[in-house]
Amino acid sequence: MCSYIRSSDVNVLKILIKNIKELVQVDDGTRIKVTGKDMAQLPTLKDAWLSVEDGKISDYGSMSDWNGVEDWTGLEVIDATDKLVLPSWCDSHTHLIFAGSREAEFVDRIKGLSYEEIAARGGGILNSAKKLQDTSEEELIKQTQVRLDEIASMGTGAVEIKSGYGLSTDAELKILRVAKKLKESSDLTIKSTFLGAHAIPAEYKDNRDGYLDLIVEEMLPIIKEEGLAEYIDVFCETNYFTVAEMERVMEAGTAHGLKPKVHVNQFTSIGGIEAAVRHKALSVDHLEIMEDKDIEAIVGSETMPTMLPSCSFFLSIPFGPARSLIERGLPVALATDYNPGSTPSGNIPFVLSLACIKMRMTPEEAINAVTLNSAYAMDLSETHGSIAKGKVANLFITKEVPSYAYIPYSFGSNLVDTVILKGEIKSTNGKV
Repeated sequence: MCSYIRSSDVNVLKILIKNIKELVQVDDGTRIKVTGKDMAQLPTLKDAWLSVEDGKISDYGSMSDWNGVEDWTGLEVIDATDKLVLPSWCDSHTHLIFAGSREAEFVDRIKGLSYEEIAARGGGILNSAKKLQDTSEEELIKQTQVRLDEIASMGTGAVEIKSGYGLSTDAELKILRVAKKLKESSDLTIKSTFLGAHAIPAEYKDNRDGYLDLIVEEMLPIIKEEGLAEYIDVFCETNYFTVAEMERVMEAGTAHGLKPKVHVNQFTSIGGIEAAVRHKALSVDHLEIMEDKDIEAIVGSETMPTMLPSCSFFLSIPFGPARSLIERGLPVALATDYNPGSTPSGNIPFVLSLACIKMRMTPEEAINAVTLNSAYAMDLSETHGSIAKGKVANLFITKEVPSYAYIPYSFGSNLVDTVILKGEIKSTNGKV
């Protein structure tokens, strides 16, 4: 079992990984996403080596072409015989900052209540908002750090974190301030998203416009002033926010320097995708319910369709039609949706398994979806998501496995042996 090591505990300037069975997702750094039939192609290099210096991938190649090392000063050598090396997963949709859990609602669903019925009784997002409002920044940082360590141990090296479990000015800002502090201290690369329009708070039940005014006129100016987020998000869905309300929030967010990344088509198709694409959203996320017009709206756009199969698994709702999008020549990204209500897990390898088993994605397509395409969904594909010279050295070494297809095949297993983030070894089979 891997033990996670803080950056202050390790001081390796250079790393050489040799005898790599297969180096996965290699490129020249010019690709920013993978689309359509190209998603079935996953470039690799067998019997390889890779070097890291100053936090970046400095070079890689075949062992047959390796000329040895001239300067061994400050060099850590790792023998990866019978092991694979991959770029760290990029998780482009999470709600990682939350207070407490909601296993009681899990039991309610087992007994027959739907997600919507639980929300109507004051559960769901409103339940998490109440817990978060009563939790200090210090406690939120402590809880979230545990989750960050957990996902890092499973191969994740970059993560987007949304607000949305505050639903008041103070609580939404608290979440984003926690995210900002974690950005500064974490070994993972973190992007943050303002999702004040996640649900209507109980006190605004009869005054929806009043809550939207609060988001637009009070929250957004502070978020811009303090530099608390890169993206603006809205839960555009029946019984949550309408397309017109989503457009108002997106326009206000854009005016405050935030790029749209939105929740759409989780339960119903109400026109949110078309609106999001018109507003040049970086990604449209969930997509469990897709009609032909929804797919057509994305064709030719720069918007990344992002699917969240572990949410479908946990809520027993449809899985997104990844095959239909790929066959139309579109890209697909995958993410966890890690949150306390609909996906209490940040396990990307399990997401890969679900994508292959339930969505009929090939291992190559699924790995492309959680590396380069999910990096694109965070504006990170120029620095993350593939093995390329000059990219950030966020990568991991597997245990001894027969092939990369074994990762989604062996569902539920953590096959990560060594984690390297920003060029530093963070864990390696309990040893450093």
